[in-house]
Amino acid sequence: MVLDSQDKAFELVIFDWDGTLMDSVGHIVSCMQDVARELSLPIPSEQQVRDIIGLSLPQIMPILFAEHQNHQQIISCYRRHHIANEQPTPLFEGVESLIRNLHAAGYQLAVATGKGREGLDKVLELTGLGQYFHATRCADDAESKPHPEMLYSLLTHFDITADRAIMIGDSVHDLTMANNAGMAGIGVSYGAHSESRLRTLKPRAIVDQPLEIRQYL
Repeated sequence: MVLDSQDKAFELVIFDWDGTLMDSVGHIVSCMQDVARELSLPIPSEQQVRDIIGLSLPQIMPILFAEHQNHQQIISCYRRHHIANEQPTPLFEGVESLIRNLHAAGYQLAVATGKGREGLDKVLELTGLGQYFHATRCADDAESKPHPEMLYSLLTHFDITADRAIMIGDSVHDLTMANNAGMAGIGVSYGAHSESRLRTLKPRAIVDQPLEIRQYL
């Protein structure tokens, strides 16, 4: 049954991808560390990589590899490592059911991610979730998180005001972006950043599993 808009607290539900819908944090950490080994750079710790998940690659490189001047070389190396496996890392349990349920209930669904367009389109196709999202924005389309340009662009696309949209993510970069756009946010505790860090951004809720998101919409 499709809900009427007045029955919903929000019309537009915007998801981050890595660490929110897909269990890819470990893969990202591994790839960043493999890049450092290949280029003989200091290997970042797992926590250092987790801290930057959600940002775009051009933002990440000066943070993790400040001593290396050729950041484009590192980006190219990272992309090569990241796409080496043709199969994507798995979706979190309950994600597919959540997205199908929200789509069937009449919500407008979107993605706002620090991934590049090629990487995002690939996982949307391989997971089968692409059919459920009405629009996507990524690092190739707008300023990187926590700048709110991705969210502003989605609001314009759907002709929806910020109070009728909500951003869902696993990092402080996601929730800061939502705050910067004047939009509500939901944090997920199972991704890159801890619940205590997410709570400092005062989200509408913090959930421990994807299916819990539905009750706050």
